[in-house]
Amino acid sequence: MARAIWKGTLGFGLVNIGVELLTASTSDTLDLDMLDRRDHARIGYQKVNKDTGAVVEQADIVKGFAVEGEYVILDDADLKAANPRATQSIDIVGFIPEADVPRIFYDRPYYVSPVKGAERAYALLRDTLASSSQLALAQIVIHTRQHMAAVYAHQHAMVVQLLRYGSDLKAPDDAGVRDVPSLPKTSASKEFAMAKQLVSSMAMEWQPDAFTDSYREDLMALIHERAKKGSKATKGAGARSAKPTRVLDLVSALKQSLGSGTRGAKGAASTPTAVKRAGAKRATKAGRSSKGKVA
Repeated sequence: MARAIWKGTLGFGLVNIGVELLTASTSDTLDLDMLDRRDHARIGYQKVNKDTGAVVEQADIVKGFAVEGEYVILDDADLKAANPRATQSIDIVGFIPEADVPRIFYDRPYYVSPVKGAERAYALLRDTLASSSQLALAQIVIHTRQHMAAVYAHQHAMVVQLLRYGSDLKAPDDAGVRDVPSLPKTSASKEFAMAKQLVSSMAMEWQPDAFTDSYREDLMALIHERAKKGSKATKGAGARSAKPTRVLDLVSALKQSLGSGTRGAKGAASTPTAVKRAGAKRATKAGRSSKGKVA
């Protein structure tokens, strides 16, 4: 049974649903150990007192916030006492169309599970959300921060997906994104029409289970090969990423893409991996045919 990371109530008007939050995402990153280059012994980390250098046991570690040079010590009870209701409830503040929340605001998702006895109220809110194009906007405190969140139905469950605040996001200019003006309609009409045609020809169905971490698979294959051979060095990399297309080659690249039989879910490219590999082959072919025009 999965362990809940939060327990409390989900407030829906005057209806309070007893719920708990369960992690909805998982990470399959490769866990590489830190080793001493000389003897491959694992490296360990210790928490030490910065004044004395002595190792501090976990039981002796507390949390504090500095105020005018002095620390105010806070434990879990203090964090809840600051606002007991906020730390123990998901408060729905309103409902808005799903399309009104730009995708860049979405952050980490959590499944909402009802506690025993709250199933009927849970099902009522879930089914109401599922039957509309609305999502619930809510507030929730996790750890030491209050978050805005979107509550929506997903399959037979509900999801609380944390939302970023506007202040959490940088404007494109502040992030260093180069300002690229819209293309002049007269000069870009041909490229634009061909680009739209290419997008249409690559249409496919949403099949997330068809995507896999192929890089991780390749890396594991390399690890097992190295383990068998006992080699200590990796030879130079083979194929490199496709080079950017120059402006003068844009129409040519679009024509070759359209003429290569690119197809989405309706065609022969039945899996995302097949689509990606086909794209890589087209990019390589385009690079060779440009005779030095590709940067």
